[in-house]
Amino acid sequence: MSDVRIETFGCRLNTFESEIMRGHAEKAGVTNAIVFNTCAVTAEATRQARQAIRKARKENPDAEIIVTGCAAQTEAETFAAMPEVTRVLGNEEKLKATSWLKGSNAPRVDVSDIMQVKEAHVPVIARLTGRTRAFAQVQNGCDHRCTFCIIPFGRGNSRSVPVTAAVEQVRRLVAEGHNEVVLSGVDLTSWGADLDGAPRLGHLLSRILSGVPDLRRLRLSSIDSIEADDELMDILASEQRVMPHLHLSLQSGDNMILKRMKRRHAREDSIRFCTDLRRRRPDIVFGADIIAGFPTETDEMFENSLRIIDECGLTFLHVFPFSPRPGTPAARMPLLEQQIVKRRAALLRETGAERLKAFLARQVGEAHDVLVETPKLGRTPQFALAHFTQQMTPGAIVRAVVTAANDDGLQVVTGPAAGLAA
Repeated sequence: MSDVRIETFGCRLNTFESEIMRGHAEKAGVTNAIVFNTCAVTAEATRQARQAIRKARKENPDAEIIVTGCAAQTEAETFAAMPEVTRVLGNEEKLKATSWLKGSNAPRVDVSDIMQVKEAHVPVIARLTGRTRAFAQVQNGCDHRCTFCIIPFGRGNSRSVPVTAAVEQVRRLVAEGHNEVVLSGVDLTSWGADLDGAPRLGHLLSRILSGVPDLRRLRLSSIDSIEADDELMDILASEQRVMPHLHLSLQSGDNMILKRMKRRHAREDSIRFCTDLRRRRPDIVFGADIIAGFPTETDEMFENSLRIIDECGLTFLHVFPFSPRPGTPAARMPLLEQQIVKRRAALLRETGAERLKAFLARQVGEAHDVLVETPKLGRTPQFALAHFTQQMTPGAIVRAVVTAANDDGLQVVTGPAAGLAA
């Protein structure tokens, strides 16, 4: 085993890729190293990474510090200029085994032009360290150019993992003991556009579900609902192995702001998507990303974002206070006062917390199949956090009844205590 610590920032895709890097580092015999897999979604995320790097150097003066991820890809010079940093690897380089081979010939900065990458890596990894839920990367990059987003320049253009490779990836994860697999990507619903015949995401789900019959639970990471194809909608509505929880890349509830963000949907599209899918599958719940205080957002525009929480029936909110990201068009737009941005973000979070509390309260008395994540914690199919009253076996899926709900999630009991068979 190598002595490598990986600090992961940002998205689920980074979490997945950190495990790939861990495997490469172990095989290469890397020792006494700290790897920072950074995020570039906000300027604050990059600042936090730099702060963590400085702290790590003070606490580990002899360690090799390797910086990679989206912030390293978009701001290689910034990290290369830090005296604490030993090496900088780009997002393409970090996934190559050769990048982790020791030797004095390794370049200090190894960051290529991500826009020249045309094919997705086809990584297959075994059990994720310390995790019961597995992630299968089936897509990378993004062809869209939202005005607030730097990620396409960190990830490159959209690339899809072929169907057969994706199915095999999920099959291997299930064989390693994972009962739940999450399909992940930067722009997951764009999967297939670059493959022969341009298959859609619904086709991929169909092939995974038929090709891996032992898979108990399949979950999707964030999706762009405007790209949802008919087959995907049918599967989401009827396939019980696909979890009834979707996280939507919503960003705003106001049409003018959506245009200025260069999004491809209108607020009516989001409302229609949620209404139609909830009609077809009543137990489904929705989460969403919403940006508070986007440049030029008026009080009326903000109210539209606030109202869409109820109009879409959102349960889990991920709220981003807008902060200008250098290099993006939105950074050049007229900014709002920071106090206004903070106040709007707080109101969105407060409203989201109220809706989540109401949803959790409605679960009391209901029975759920809960994926055990730790001896005392698990997740329901709708991704609600469940607290067990007794020690459980991580990785198992157990039938449990909700006995109480509070701000921390659900309290659940299993077996005879819940009136269930042991």
